[in-house]
Amino acid sequence: MTNEDVLKEFREAGALREGHFILSSGLHSGVFLQKNLVFMHPDRCERLCRALAAAITAKVGPVDVCVSPAVGGIIPGYETARHLGVPSIYVEREAGVFKFRRGFGIKPGARVAMVEDIVSTGLSSRECVEAIRAAGGEVVCAACLVDRSGGRADSGAPMVALATLDVPAWPADALPPELAAIPTEDPGSRRLGA
Repeated sequence: MTNEDVLKEFREAGALREGHFILSSGLHSGVFLQKNLVFMHPDRCERLCRALAAAITAKVGPVDVCVSPAVGGIIPGYETARHLGVPSIYVEREAGVFKFRRGFGIKPGARVAMVEDIVSTGLSSRECVEAIRAAGGEVVCAACLVDRSGGRADSGAPMVALATLDVPAWPADALPPELAAIPTEDPGSRRLGA
């Protein structure tokens, strides 16, 4: 699956949005990938995650388990794991730190594919990778459907991205005038109340 194939799935689902968005990282951008509009269609999600599973296998070989950060990574993590034929589990924030809960855990030395949805700065990926390593897992890759950093994000593990975009993002105090003139939307989940 090419970058354009991935973007076509987002466009056709109405998930490639333009405006002024505050990303989960706190950075501002004129482009937002509303992945849930893609994930609500099982056929789209299956095509993307089947391709991501193939890319993971091609880059790192077999894995034992997929681990995703809640909430955004749960659906693509599950679907990618299904195509890899391995279990899918996730970490959740507890007091601001990703932890394994709900009886989830990993065997020491397990080969883990950390699976995300969209990567901007890599912060959620790094935090998830840290939780996996703290539990004794060997993170063989940090995989995502779209790396919107142009390959610059630090995910804490070798990146496997189904699509890579170079979408600019700025801190609130350094916005270009044309973006500053547009009202903001905050569609992410990181700042939602508990």
